[in-house]
Amino acid sequence: MKFRFILSTLMICCCLSYAQQDPQYSQYMYNMGTVNPAYVNGEQGLISTGVLFRKQWTGIEGSPQTANVFAKIPITEKIELGVNYVNDKVGDAIAIQNHFFNIDFSYITRITDQFRLSYGLKAGINSFAIDPSRSNVADDPAFSGNTSNFDLTIGAGLFLFSHNFYAGISSPNLLPSDAEINGIGVSESKTHIYGVSGYIFDVADNVRLKPSIVIKQVIDSPMTFDVSLNSLLYERFELGVSYRYEDAFVALAGIHIIPNLMVGYAYDFSTSDLRGYNNGSHEIILLYNFDLLKLGNKYTSPRFF
Repeated sequence: MKFRFILSTLMICCCLSYAQQDPQYSQYMYNMGTVNPAYVNGEQGLISTGVLFRKQWTGIEGSPQTANVFAKIPITEKIELGVNYVNDKVGDAIAIQNHFFNIDFSYITRITDQFRLSYGLKAGINSFAIDPSRSNVADDPAFSGNTSNFDLTIGAGLFLFSHNFYAGISSPNLLPSDAEINGIGVSESKTHIYGVSGYIFDVADNVRLKPSIVIKQVIDSPMTFDVSLNSLLYERFELGVSYRYEDAFVALAGIHIIPNLMVGYAYDFSTSDLRGYNNGSHEIILLYNFDLLKLGNKYTSPRFF
C-alpha cells in the first residue's frame, strides 16, 4: 500500500511537470509538422492525412496517452497548409488534459535544381485542464470544479529538402506560458527548439535506408535527441530502430497496404528510471494520401520522409 502511494505521488509530480510540454512520438518522421511548421510534402495535389495514438509506460495507472489527427494540404506549388489536433492526457484520479489545435502555413522556394527551402509559421490554441473529480481532493477549494486555461501558440521553422535529404530547425511554440489553479502555479510551458535531419540511401533496387536524427532543446533543461535508422523494402514494407537518449530503445514497423494507405507501429523499451515499473510504450499510426489531381503515376516512388 505504501509503495502504491509513493508511486502515485511520483506520477502526480510527473503529471504536473509533463503537462503543457510538447508530446513525444516515436514515429515523428511520419508527421514532422508536429515539430516543424515548415515541413511540407512538396507534391502538388497530394493531401496527406493521418491518425496516431500513443500509450506511454503501460502498466502504470494514469500514464500519458496521446491522440493526434493531422493533414498536409497543398494549395499551390509554393504554398501548403497543415492542420494538427492533439489530445494529450496524463493522470488517473487527478486527470490532466492538454488540447492542441494548430494550423501551419508553409511557403516553398527553390534554391537549386535539387534543393527547396520552406518557411513555416504556426498559429493555434492550447487548452490545459485539471479534473480532480475522482480524487479525494475534489472538495478542496483549490480544486473546485474543473480548472482550465487557454494559451495562444505561435511557432516558426525552416525546412530544407531534396528528393533524398532534409534538414530543419524550428520552435513549435515561441510563447512560454504558465497554468494556475486559483493563483497557484501548477505547470510551466517553456520554449522548445528542434533540429531534424535525414538522408535516404538507395542501397539496392528495392532497398532504401534512412538514418535520421531529431534534437530537442527545452529552455533551461538538458538537451535530448532521437537517432533512427529506417528501411523501405520493395516500396511497401518499412522496418526501423531508434534510440531516445536516456529514455528508450524503439522498434518500428510499417506496411503500405495499398499505395496510398500505410499502417505503422512502434514499441518503446524503457531505459529510464521507470523501466522497472512499466511494460513499455505502444504507438500506432494510420496514414492515407488523397491524390486529388489524379497524378498517381508521379507518386509511385514515395519520398520516404
